[in-house]
Amino acid sequence: MLRIAVQSKGRLNEDTMLLLQEAGIKLAPGKRTLLVPSKNFPVEILFLRDDDIPQSVASGVADVGIVGENEFCEKKENANIINRLGFSKCRLSIAIPKSIDYSGIEWLNGKTIATSYPVILGDFLKSKGVKAEIHVITGSVEIAPGIGLADCIFDIVSSGSTLVSNQLKEVEVVMQSEALLIGHTALTEEKQTILDELMFRIQAVQYAENKKYVLMNIPNDKIEAIVNEIPGMRSPTVMPLAKEGWSSLHTVLEEKKFWEVIGKLKTLGAEGILVLPIEKMII
Repeated sequence: MLRIAVQSKGRLNEDTMLLLQEAGIKLAPGKRTLLVPSKNFPVEILFLRDDDIPQSVASGVADVGIVGENEFCEKKENANIINRLGFSKCRLSIAIPKSIDYSGIEWLNGKTIATSYPVILGDFLKSKGVKAEIHVITGSVEIAPGIGLADCIFDIVSSGSTLVSNQLKEVEVVMQSEALLIGHTALTEEKQTILDELMFRIQAVQYAENKKYVLMNIPNDKIEAIVNEIPGMRSPTVMPLAKEGWSSLHTVLEEKKFWEVIGKLKTLGAEGILVLPIEKMII
């Protein structure tokens, strides 16, 4: 049985549970407790505070954990980064009151900075040769300048709306963060086998993200030109149609390139274009 530490609430919890669901992991029904086993896969979910996950994995209380990169870097626990999961993205930034003109990193000298991430901030200030006082706050860091507790803040930024509502502006981005899958440094062979299967499922979900399965009818004399315009995985599938001189082409396109590519294909004679979502993709 592989034990996975997961944040007990919040956006990272929601994104993690959705990923596990898409990977076919079904949890036992009923009221959620601290430890919940899966009904169809040899894993159990341990729900913890986000800042407790790195230590739980490092100590072996959990075998693996899904945690924000910000918490992993802040705690500096001895655990392996197994995979970057690509969701729950944010950044850690220094923000100051909007009314202040920011002259550069030297402005921070002698200032008091409120944060919940003193280790990351301390390392950053040291690397820049800045001497500032770090005031540690747990929660509601953004109100510190407004009540006179600090000159500026160092905190997580996602959309930036919290900064705007507190009359703050972002002046230094210190690091980017996303969800990480971390693991204990000494997994048993049995647990490593389960983890490998879990990673196989997760990667199948990840490969399918932001991709579309596209079918279209194309004239045979344009097959080569159309294939040359498709940035597919390897080579698209081309099958003859009942209508003489025409074929059906099947391929996978990244959503960000979709409209650009489809426009070119239509110009080359493609028609009857059908676009389908992809749930899983194994390559």
